[in-house]
Amino acid sequence: MAPLTLRRHTATVQHYIEPLPLQPGDLPLTLILIPAGTFQMGSPGEEDDEKPPHPVTVPAFVMGRYPITQAQWAAVAALPQSKIPLEMDPSNFKGNNRPVEQVSWEDAVEFCERLVIHSQRPYRLPSEAEWEYACRAGNTTPFHFGETLSPEVANYDWEQTYGTRGIAGKPANETTPVDQFKIANRFGLCDFHGNVWEWCQDDWHENYNGAPEDGSAWLENIGTTTKIVRGGSWLFNPRRCRSACRYRGTRGIRSYNLGFRVCCLAPRGLP
Repeated sequence: MAPLTLRRHTATVQHYIEPLPLQPGDLPLTLILIPAGTFQMGSPGEEDDEKPPHPVTVPAFVMGRYPITQAQWAAVAALPQSKIPLEMDPSNFKGNNRPVEQVSWEDAVEFCERLVIHSQRPYRLPSEAEWEYACRAGNTTPFHFGETLSPEVANYDWEQTYGTRGIAGKPANETTPVDQFKIANRFGLCDFHGNVWEWCQDDWHENYNGAPEDGSAWLENIGTTTKIVRGGSWLFNPRRCRSACRYRGTRGIRSYNLGFRVCCLAPRGLP
């Protein structure tokens, strides 16, 4: 079997940086412009909850280059409260540029609301469709890297493999800094596969029957306590890290493999 080959390319993307009171060495909150487009959401051959595959048209929006880091979390948690208090340093695995974890869906929403007041931009969690569209970045393979994962491109349970060309290794057993692998997808986004699960806006649904096809969040289950998480984590096998993989999380739960990233509508003319 031929060894896996990692081909690196350079590209230019439109972006802006949201000013936050960070320390030298802390990664800035960088927002990448995601162009509008149509993609096939879901998967025909893995899990029933990923079916039926269906076309979704997503308007342009901006999204965090990485999951929110612990330094970014602390900067926003220090801002005036919107609805609920936030712990300044909730994460189990410490590091300013590691993703924040042990934050609930409600904590993530509070973070977005504080950031809205601070920035006057309409920040929010991504919809599930936006998340998958941004993750795939035009690819139809299980991962935006291709058909499988390896320990040189993502942080997951490296003892587990996916596909016939998967490579095993000794797992990190913890989060890694969000810029650890120095690799982005075609849109310029990083850390979609593994590291931490990422909260989305949507309520959990057992499949895609009746799902919106305009990129909006699916919020029909009024009062539900179960929300969507995406992307897998350092603790999970690579199958759970696929672009199409869906998982459920109770909105109040806090876990050391749960984080999030932010997005908002694309501004007219990036600053």
